[in-house]
Amino acid sequence: MIDVLLLGTGAMMPLPNRYLSATLFRTGPSLHLVDCGEGTQVAMREYHWGFKALDSILLTHFHADHVAGLPGLMHTLAHSGKTDPLHIVGPKGTYQVVEGLFVIVGGLPFEVYIHELAGGDVLELPGDVRVSATEGEHRLPVLAYRFDLDRSPAFLPEMAEELGIPRQLWGQLQRGEPVTLNGQEIAPSQVLSTPRKGASFGIATDTRPTRAVQEAMQGVDLLISEATYGDDADTEKAKLRGHMTFREAATLARDAGAGALWLTHFGVGLANPGDYIANATHVFPNTTLGESGLTGTIAFETGYATRLPG
Repeated sequence: MIDVLLLGTGAMMPLPNRYLSATLFRTGPSLHLVDCGEGTQVAMREYHWGFKALDSILLTHFHADHVAGLPGLMHTLAHSGKTDPLHIVGPKGTYQVVEGLFVIVGGLPFEVYIHELAGGDVLELPGDVRVSATEGEHRLPVLAYRFDLDRSPAFLPEMAEELGIPRQLWGQLQRGEPVTLNGQEIAPSQVLSTPRKGASFGIATDTRPTRAVQEAMQGVDLLISEATYGDDADTEKAKLRGHMTFREAATLARDAGAGALWLTHFGVGLANPGDYIANATHVFPNTTLGESGLTGTIAFETGYATRLPG
């Protein structure tokens, strides 16, 4: 199961009623943060998911509204009692950017590991979640991320009983380990189901809706997409600046076969994003306008479910 919390939906600069774009998600005991603009730690504190369990921060790119919150967050993590390592993931150049921002951080009570990814790279994160990176199209290098949590095959007790396997050996087979019975090795595949669908979601921000991003997000349960411009009349501006309109984000979700869409990263000039929501729902009906505090759960059995703030 993956729990997702939208911390902020703003672009360029924080506003009194709109934190900068940042997304927190949880897999088991591990917390993961995607982007860390100015004030992200304030939003994290407001929604009470905690700090100490934060295991990774993934940066989509290096514009200030996505990275400037790192120094302050490091101080908060240091005072949260965190001692486990922190992984910071991002495009090529992440080490240099983090090194510069950390000049004002000082010593930390935990190790920080930097992972620089390129399009097509895959990395296993704490909490058994797998992140796949895809290069987007923006004014500087940007990565879109897909997150997958695999689901173990089901154990088939009727097959185990048919093979005469004692119950005390079932756990070993469930863990994927073969057992030996009467001199014969029994493989886990003999008592496990075929692979089952896991849980997945993707984040595409500060990018055009490219074919590569569409293919990377194919079939995700939830797509969180930037929607900097609401008005279709701003399409050319979106193309020029490497962003998307509401309609383009919805088209991306539809063509990727996503289960649901959250819109985020609203431009400063977009005072009332709700005025343009029809431009998205006309193309992709299962669209939710992002708000700080919006939460969703992607469960293995029941699929995606969402809860609005409040």
